Amino acid sequence: MQTCSAWFEACGCSPKLETEICAELASAGVMPSARESCRFGVVCFADVDEALLSLLQAATRQCCRVLAVATGPAKDVPAWRLLEAGAADMLSWAPGGVTANQISLKLKRWSEIDHLLHGVLSEGLLVGDSTVWLNLVRRVIETAYFSRTPILITGESGTGKEVLAGLVSKVSRSVSDGRALRNDLVTVDCGALMRELSGSEFFGHERGAFTGAYNARDGAFALADGATLLLDEIGDIPLSLQPQILRCIQEGTYKRLGSNVWQKTNFRLVSATNCDLRRQIEGGTFRLDLYYRIAGCVFQTPPLRERRQDILPLAAHFLRKLLRREPPALDSHLREYLINRDYPGNVRELYQLIQRILARYSSSGPITVGDLPEEDRPVGGTFRRAWPNAQFEMSIAEAVMLGTSLKQISQVTTQTVMRVAVESERGNIKRAATRLGITDRALQVRRASGQLVREVTKTSHDLDIVQ
Repeated sequence: MQTCSAWFEACGCSPKLETEICAELASAGVMPSARESCRFGVVCFADVDEALLSLLQAATRQCCRVLAVATGPAKDVPAWRLLEAGAADMLSWAPGGVTANQISLKLKRWSEIDHLLHGVLSEGLLVGDSTVWLNLVRRVIETAYFSRTPILITGESGTGKEVLAGLVSKVSRSVSDGRALRNDLVTVDCGALMRELSGSEFFGHERGAFTGAYNARDGAFALADGATLLLDEIGDIPLSLQPQILRCIQEGTYKRLGSNVWQKTNFRLVSATNCDLRRQIEGGTFRLDLYYRIAGCVFQTPPLRERRQDILPLAAHFLRKLLRREPPALDSHLREYLINRDYPGNVRELYQLIQRILARYSSSGPITVGDLPEEDRPVGGTFRRAWPNAQFEMSIAEAVMLGTSLKQISQVTTQTVMRVAVESERGNIKRAATRLGITDRALQVRRASGQLVREVTKTSHDLDIVQ
């Protein structure tokens, strides 16, 4: 039997039921593991309270995927509230191995997704370890690997839509006719098409089909047969061409320009756009039926301002790529600048900034603030920091309105900062203390007193599911 592993916590369950659940999970191949070493969890609960929600939120911040298992009647459980708090799914416990087998299958699937994720990260195909980015990548991998549904990727310019399309091409297994998918990504930049020749780019043409067509030519639909087709900036496809595109996507058939013979094609479709397609539909420039055909699953890439944790890893990746060696260190002032700078062009703008910095770099020693071009330097020697921001002020304002004292706000803020630092370092006290500029002892004392974990009413067996 293939096994998997997960940590386990029981909130408000009787010791007898907890023992029964653990035994059935073990019989289903779910092996116990420590929470610090496993990213999958199973939380059984009798009631939904703030302690349970806090546990789910804390696990999500640590990039854990958690199954919430209700031991009472499912109809009384606020499932959507659990998902909003961070649970990946919610099940109702049924004795006799039924639920235990469900849990085992889900955990094995998650393990397979994580295996694929670690593969693409180790190959350097994707860069970043922020929660918002990794969660998106996992969802894309799951859809690409376990289904054949068309994928639509939306988001601002420069946020990695084409990178995710390449990921889909890499992990997809087959097309709808059962053939193994070639690891090829055929890309059509719909925004760069000449209106007069756009049909040929998609469908190809026969010799003599139009002035200048001296030879027959395959279009994107032929080239993508058995592979993955990316329609980049799909919102720019001319409205007059959209019915033909729709037919090919829907029926898998098309005609070359100048031909009466129907050709067959079968491909994995990925579309990308930085436009609001629904607004274009309302404006009459994009067909509703085409939208529903391409939007089987929709993913939105986060802007760089929502994943600042990834800025320095991305900068190091670009330095390594451009220098073709291990990247030099960045001095602390430059690191601070990169993290807090605005990037309207997102990751693409960061890449261009690194190129400008390297144009001034002496190729020896660390990269310093003097390597930053004058036009990129903050005006007046200062720059707007990413923190404290409006969200922080709103949180403080809410506490003040609720009558919370300054002492209470300070205590909660301090505990939260320490807890988040420890969680971000995967429980490593030494690294968390270094990040905060305090002693290891200060964090050890807080953890020993229970101040670094949210209080949860539970009986616990650390049942971390391991492979």
